[in-house]
Amino acid sequence: MKAKPFLVAAPAALALVLAGCGGSTGDTSSDGSSAAPKDCSSADVFCIGLVTDTGSVDDKNFNQAAWEGVKKLEGDGVQTKFIETKDAKDYANNLKQFTDQKYDAIVTVGFLMAEATVTAAKANPNVKFIGVDQFQDEKATAPNVTGLIFPEADAGYAAGYLAGLMTKTNKIGVVLGQEIPPTQNYAKGYEQGSKAANPKVTVAKVYHPAGDNAFSDSPWGAGEAKKMLAQGADFIFGAGGGTGNGALGEAAKTSGAGESIFCIGVDVDQWETVPEAHPCLITSAEKKLTDGTAELLNQAKDGSIKGGNFVGKTGLSEYHDFDSKIPADVKTKVADIVKQLEDGSLKVA
Repeated sequence: MKAKPFLVAAPAALALVLAGCGGSTGDTSSDGSSAAPKDCSSADVFCIGLVTDTGSVDDKNFNQAAWEGVKKLEGDGVQTKFIETKDAKDYANNLKQFTDQKYDAIVTVGFLMAEATVTAAKANPNVKFIGVDQFQDEKATAPNVTGLIFPEADAGYAAGYLAGLMTKTNKIGVVLGQEIPPTQNYAKGYEQGSKAANPKVTVAKVYHPAGDNAFSDSPWGAGEAKKMLAQGADFIFGAGGGTGNGALGEAAKTSGAGESIFCIGVDVDQWETVPEAHPCLITSAEKKLTDGTAELLNQAKDGSIKGGNFVGKTGLSEYHDFDSKIPADVKTKVADIVKQLEDGSLKVA
C-alpha cells in the first residue's frame, strides 16, 4: 500500500522512539509493499535518511519543509526515514544509524550539523550527503557533500521592504533563533530592505541564546515579540523555527492584528503551516526548501549530483487574505524589488 501523505502519517511516526538513538524516528517505503525496512545495500531500493537538528520534523517550518522534499521522491523502490535529534551531542550517532544501514543519501538539516555531516561523509565516501544551510568550504568539506544554501538576505530584504512601506509607527521588529549565518542574513536583509523603503524606520532585533531549544522556544519568542509590540512595533518578523512561530502567535493575538499590527513568517509559506498566525500573517520570507531538497535528491538518485554548494531560490509567499489590504502601489514596488533581487541587479551588501 502506498504510504499516506506526510501530514497524516507523521503523528504515528513521531510516536516511534528508538532506544538510545538520541531522537525519534519515522519511516515509509513506497515500493508497493509496506513500511517495513528494506535492505538498503540492495540495488533494488534507494534509501533516503533525514536527520533534523534539535527540532521536530513537523515543526511547521524548516525541518518539515526539508522532509516534504524527501517525500517528493516517493515512488517504486524508494525508502525514506527521519531521525529527530533531541540533543546536539547525538548528531554523530543519529547519522551513524543511516550509514550503518547503507543508506544511499542522507539529508542533514541545519547549519549546526555541518561539522558532523562532513565527518560522516569522509567516513562513508559512497553515501551522498545533502547539508541544508551548510555552506561547503572546499578546504574543509568532502566531495560527497552538497550544501543546499539560500540567499536569506534577499528574502529578508523583500520582507523588510514591504514592512518599511507599510509601517505607520516606523518601528518594526524581528525575533530570531540562535545567531548563526542564516539568521544573521535574514536580519541583515530585513533591516536594509526596510530602511531602503523608509529611512525613518528603526528595527528592534533579538537572537535567542545558543542552546538546544534555540529554534523551538515558542514562549521565549512570544515574550520578545510582546516587548517589541509594547514599544510600538507594528510589524513582527519571526525568523527561527518554533521560536519565531511564538512571535507570530503573539502578534496574531494582539489588539489590532490584521489592521494595524502585522507579522511575517519565514522559510516556508507559513500561512499553510501556522494557521494561528492568520490574523496578522501578511506574507512569509520563503526559502524554496522543499523544491531544493527534492532536486538534489533526484540528482543523488540519478548519479548527477556534485559536491560543493547548490544555491536554492528565495522569495515572498502570497499575501493570501491580505492581498486586498495592501495598496496596489506597494505591491508593485515590492514586486519590482523581488525581481531585482532575482535577476541580480540589486544586491544586499
